[in-house]
Amino acid sequence: IKGIDADIKEQKVVLFGAGSAGIGIAELITQAMMQEGVSKEEAKSKIFVMGRNGLAHTGSEGLDDLKKGFAQREEVIKDWGVEDMQHIPLLETIQHVKPTILIGTSTQPNTFTEKVVTEIKKHVARPIIFPLSNPTSKSEAHPQDLLKWTKGQALIATGSPYAPVVYEGKTYVIGQCNNVFIFPGVGLGVIASGANRVTDRMFLEAADVLSRYAPILNNPYASLFPRLTELRAIS
Repeated sequence: IKGIDADIKEQKVVLFGAGSAGIGIAELITQAMMQEGVSKEEAKSKIFVMGRNGLAHTGSEGLDDLKKGFAQREEVIKDWGVEDMQHIPLLETIQHVKPTILIGTSTQPNTFTEKVVTEIKKHVARPIIFPLSNPTSKSEAHPQDLLKWTKGQALIATGSPYAPVVYEGKTYVIGQCNNVFIFPGVGLGVIASGANRVTDRMFLEAADVLSRYAPILNNPYASLFPRLTELRAIS
């Protein structure tokens, strides 16, 4: 099923929020795809970044340097037949891209609407949806809504802490996507090895290790992130 057991190189990603956090995530996803054997150009063709004026493409006016690196080719977007090439909104982007992953770093609350989420669910059995903006008041969506709109099938991690959600008699533990799971181990590794710089590859290796501790490996409806009590062993 795409969105849970397919290779990273097969995913299509929409990043809602194209500041340094969103572009940093896009860069690491690109590197992860390249490690699986695709070219940088092909990897970037699967990643769609959205700023305050909508989807970034090579014909967008006023793109900053961050967005330029991930701007989709204008001629590809023109084939969509959108109403306004300078302001392509999230829903319209979802309809054409048919992503398997939606990540929010926008700080715009409640922008992952029911229409957006149900559109994603049409094309992938278990969509990955990460509303990462924090605090909770800035979150793009709330887990209870995402589970309701996807009939319990969304794979969710959030930037803010959320209590478990009960949906149709099942309890879903919501993992917090927090750098506390990565930085201690990377820092320890840098000190122990005497490395003089920190590379993207280090973070990809750390993410790979962290993924081995994901409770969802043993239960398809468990959290994507382990308990904090496991942090020392993971680090």
